[in-house]
Amino acid sequence: MTEAADIHLSYADLVALLQKIFVRNGVSERNAKILAENCASCERDGSLSHGIFRMAGYVSSLNSGWVDGKAVPEVEDVGPAFVRVDAKGGFTQPAMLAARPLLIEKVKQNGVAVLAIRRSHHFSALWPDVEPFAEEGFVALSVVNSMACVVPHGGKKAVFGTNPVAFASPRAGAAPFVFDQASSAIAHGDVQIAARAGHDLKPGMGVDREGQPTTDPKAILDGGALMPFGGHKGNSIALMVEILSAALTGGYFSGEFDWSGHKGAQTPFTGQFFIVIDPARGGNHVFAERVAGICDLVLEAGQERLPGDRRHVTRAKAEKNGIPLTAENHGKLKALAEG
Repeated sequence: MTEAADIHLSYADLVALLQKIFVRNGVSERNAKILAENCASCERDGSLSHGIFRMAGYVSSLNSGWVDGKAVPEVEDVGPAFVRVDAKGGFTQPAMLAARPLLIEKVKQNGVAVLAIRRSHHFSALWPDVEPFAEEGFVALSVVNSMACVVPHGGKKAVFGTNPVAFASPRAGAAPFVFDQASSAIAHGDVQIAARAGHDLKPGMGVDREGQPTTDPKAILDGGALMPFGGHKGNSIALMVEILSAALTGGYFSGEFDWSGHKGAQTPFTGQFFIVIDPARGGNHVFAERVAGICDLVLEAGQERLPGDRRHVTRAKAEKNGIPLTAENHGKLKALAEG
């Protein structure tokens, strides 16, 4: 079996295969479908560091007893525009979807609403969490913290997670404008991929266990840490994400939880925060057109593409031709599904 032999699966077939893996490893049918769709969406759209690459980590975390795949989230209505969810030690996506109807109801009533999720595990890209809101005509912003793997600017010890920020907005005549970026110089999954492939990183992305700058991804993973993007400016963003995702929600800070008693645990046990806005309340009725206009100006100014554009191109190809997998990766997934 060679990696050169690509297999193309439909989105539905990949979801079914991933769902089988999740169920086999202790996830409820409902939660398994949600997680499988999330993971398959990342693979379909070319977010390879958050697609099937993550399945081994999901399985390892589930088998370690670290995360509850059968958790039933508890949704709490705590204010006119505030929804709170206790994920009960389960994954974020089922908790978010459980709260979504109440959240949308509050957005429609008040023009804006917030969602605070605590005691949750997030192991995926962040854009799938916000893009559906924009597809319904809303503006959405979300932040989530993770395990401590980012050193503060000028520091020597990891305090922050990669702490991404994702934003989505409707855009007239085109797919929603969506970006998802870590507050670290590089995503942790991309460091793992570089380490496996034997590739060095660009300077300024990480430090070794002594706090010294390094381009070796293995040194970063072996007791080292990532650096924030943009120096002290990225540091401020990372700290803001910790405050919104953990302090505000009642979740754990990136360095606060202890998974040492769960060998194989990989999913961060933290919190997540959303703000969802109805742009029709913003004082104009041509919001999506205005967004399209500013996006066009950016491209006319010489920027090659906007964030998310490549993802939509990749998605269109996958919808036409199927999602490409190497024969090796397909075999690994089948082995996980069959035990």
